[in-house]
Amino acid sequence: MNGKNNIAVGFLTMGLFMAYGFILIYLRDFAPGKEEWVNSYSVGKHFESRLAHVHGNLFAFLNILIGYLLLHFRERLSSVKAISWLALIGLLMPLGILAEVYLGLPPIFVLIGALSMTTSVVWMGISFYKMKLKPGID
Repeated sequence: MNGKNNIAVGFLTMGLFMAYGFILIYLRDFAPGKEEWVNSYSVGKHFESRLAHVHGNLFAFLNILIGYLLLHFRERLSSVKAISWLALIGLLMPLGILAEVYLGLPPIFVLIGALSMTTSVVWMGISFYKMKLKPGID
């Protein structure tokens, strides 16, 4: 794992959550019973679905960015493989929200994904802070 998979999975995940956004638009504007869906804007399945959509795209983008940076700086960063895996595991958060909404699963995947993505981002920041620059560059 050196970042390539983060980029590929990030783009694929982003595409899926963008498509999910079209489902949410359908539910809001065209589906039978759309008034009930609109009225539940800040509660229940509607709210959770929007959380999954937003976090799915955010975490997909983070994977693309992290993957690119890991590929570009892999010789000068430590723990590239661990950061890469943690970012990918982070996608469990939005997928876990959907699993809660549609399958009634417990929020364990949401927690694992959130902690994993947060850890990967913080670890990436620390790695960049510690990274030695090439001579002559401050």
